[in-house]
Amino acid sequence: MCGIAGWIDWKRDVSQYRKVIEVMTDTLSHRGPDARGFWLLPNVALGHRRLVVVDPEGGSQPMTRKKGKRECTIVYNGELYNGEELRSDLEARGYIFQTRNSDTEVLLMAYIEWGPLSVERLNGIFAFAVWDETEQSLFLARDRLGVKPLFYYEYTDGLIFGSELKALLAHPEIEPRLDAEGLAEVLVMGPARTPGHGVYQGVKELKPGHYMVFNRKGVHIHRYWRLENRPHEDDAEITAARILDLLQDTVSRQLVADVPVCTLLSGGLDSSALTAFAVRVFEREGRGRLHTFSVAYEGSEQYFTPDLFQPDTDNHWVQKVSESLGTVHHSVTIDVNELHETLDSAQWANDLPGMADIDSSLYLFCREVRKEATVALSGECADEVFGGYPWFYGKGIQNTSVFPWMRMLDERMDMLSPEVVNHIRPREYVADRLHDALAEVPRLRQESTWEAKMREMTYLSITRFMPTLLDRKDRMSMAWGLEIRVPFSDHRLVEYVWNIPWGTKTYGGMPKGILRKALEGVLPDEVLARPKNPYPKTHHPKYAALVRKNLLRVLDSTDSPLLPLLNVGKVREAALRGDEVFKLPWFGQLMGDTQYFAFLLQVHWWLKRARVRII
Repeated sequence: MCGIAGWIDWKRDVSQYRKVIEVMTDTLSHRGPDARGFWLLPNVALGHRRLVVVDPEGGSQPMTRKKGKRECTIVYNGELYNGEELRSDLEARGYIFQTRNSDTEVLLMAYIEWGPLSVERLNGIFAFAVWDETEQSLFLARDRLGVKPLFYYEYTDGLIFGSELKALLAHPEIEPRLDAEGLAEVLVMGPARTPGHGVYQGVKELKPGHYMVFNRKGVHIHRYWRLENRPHEDDAEITAARILDLLQDTVSRQLVADVPVCTLLSGGLDSSALTAFAVRVFEREGRGRLHTFSVAYEGSEQYFTPDLFQPDTDNHWVQKVSESLGTVHHSVTIDVNELHETLDSAQWANDLPGMADIDSSLYLFCREVRKEATVALSGECADEVFGGYPWFYGKGIQNTSVFPWMRMLDERMDMLSPEVVNHIRPREYVADRLHDALAEVPRLRQESTWEAKMREMTYLSITRFMPTLLDRKDRMSMAWGLEIRVPFSDHRLVEYVWNIPWGTKTYGGMPKGILRKALEGVLPDEVLARPKNPYPKTHHPKYAALVRKNLLRVLDSTDSPLLPLLNVGKVREAALRGDEVFKLPWFGQLMGDTQYFAFLLQVHWWLKRARVRII
């Protein structure tokens, strides 16, 4: 994994502005702590920060290759899982490789051979840029599900891009201006930013499954991948077997690395399955015992209270799975004081206000994992793909007029100043974004009303909620130079499961029932039957007290840029009371009152650090 940045200008000689691309690139040093590289020509400057995972000697970037009169240079963030097959195909076509097994070189040669259509041949997670010197054009592409980030800014004579927003803000051409739409993305949508939205005025995100060509005629964006409806004719037995084959193949591919690899283990269905498959690969290849990692909190056993969204803790389940599979397990316990202190660091890593202590916890967890491993496999995406979240099952919840993970909108808007609410028009904004999302849903003829509704719910979860968790995982892990891979986001698996009827997905009357059936014999029966449990959060009252105290300090200040956005009296009253304002999590499964107060703290730090100007 790495960080990339670039600047193309048709009028200026950007090679005379080396310091600009250096500063942009070095804002991404956390993503690539092992090396840095630059490539400059009169109209183009590319920068790269490298995290060595495969081919330490041969994978340096930016990388340039020629074929005939064509010369192309790449900067790349990601990992190819079908690199060997692509290399063999290209060698059969006459290509000669200079590296031992660099997937960067494979990707570049693939682009030289197939051009933009090369992305359709890739199995992996990626965001990359290729400058074609012959064609005088830039090609940008992002993986199908959006595991790796990529942002850009177009202006009259040029284009600026980078892996993270902080890289773009390091360029003097870009100012951190926030209009009504950007403000609504932060304060209304919360952590679930609209795909394609870069929040700052003029900044955009290249959407998942899209590529872009930038030349002297401007920006041309193409969608190369989407979910497609097909009749599912496999019975439950064949379906389960197909899922099992896909998962085993995916995990095997994603364990390839020249550095230590581990798995993140919660003892739940998804992470336990990946760990079981990884153990088999390690045993088959003689790689020793697999290391696994789990997260817990100071005082978690003492203060944990089960509810609909978080029914139990992970400790018992982690121990059971680790002992069953024979892994070397590491349990990371998060200190409550440090959890609070790193809210600001997590916001910096995320570039925007995010999931509060759910982020800072992962930030600290990844720090500890990185001490032992450079690559980790994680169980994200299974609940979106297979339909595991509570909102798939609650009575009447499928008829909601907002996104199913978004609750307490009116209560949250009461915390904002009336002027801000009038400016961003939250109800209308959410309705418009929901309408846009539902308009994208592919429809299947002769599908029942219920099946069509569940297809909508699945589509929303995959394209609007899943990116939130993928962004969070990418930013918190790459803040420490840790590469996390997500096998459940393999596009082959996602495409196959998309068309499984809801009745089969819930085989046996269980959420994710068909996945449970596929894993029979792989995991202990007790684990197969375990209910959905999200990433854990702290229930320690000390943490809530620290957050409220810090927020009250901000509210009592005179210079915080947060204050004009709030109904300060209502926020202060709620923070002083310390009781429940939101009766359900206001976002997802975990974010309640304390997380809302912590979110406001992150907004405060973000506005100050980025020097955001609201227009």
